Amino acid sequence: MALVVAQEVPTSSSMAVPHGPAGVGEARHRMREQLRGGGVAESVIDDAVLVLSELLSNACKHGRPLGGALTGDGDVRAAWRVDACGRLVVEVTDGGGPTRPAPATPSVTAHGGRGLNIITALCEDWGVRDAAGGEVTVWAVVHDDVHDPDAGHRRDDFASRVTAPPVTALSELGFADTFDALD
Repeated sequence: MALVVAQEVPTSSSMAVPHGPAGVGEARHRMREQLRGGGVAESVIDDAVLVLSELLSNACKHGRPLGGALTGDGDVRAAWRVDACGRLVVEVTDGGGPTRPAPATPSVTAHGGRGLNIITALCEDWGVRDAAGGEVTVWAVVHDDVHDPDAGHRRDDFASRVTAPPVTALSELGFADTFDALD
């Protein structure tokens, strides 16, 4: 007989992260350790860490630091919490920017522009909240119920939702004939 000890996920955590790539790793590490210590399924943690990384990257690339600091000198705020219903919510707040956060439609060769599309694919919901002082918070509900025994089992695997066309669909490029010749 196994003894199961219930662990509580910290109800919330918030931290200042340097405006730039320096603090992203520290925030990911802290989130992973807290959620793991709270018994959250590894696949949910993996998704949450990726979402946090994307939101922080977007805040540092497109938003200003909090409190009117110069770009690169100030901070943005990263926060996550498990609410009373068991929803895992991740938030990143910056000082606002010249554009509103919105999913992009990047070209195949673009080096960026996929972050909010990744968040849309991984999360239950996401949105943007504005504060009177110009701060902008992008939030995402990573999972509806981390206490659900199936919390680690996604409805649809991410890879099955983001697929490339079959090689035969690219007939104009002649790939299919090349592969047939290899047999």
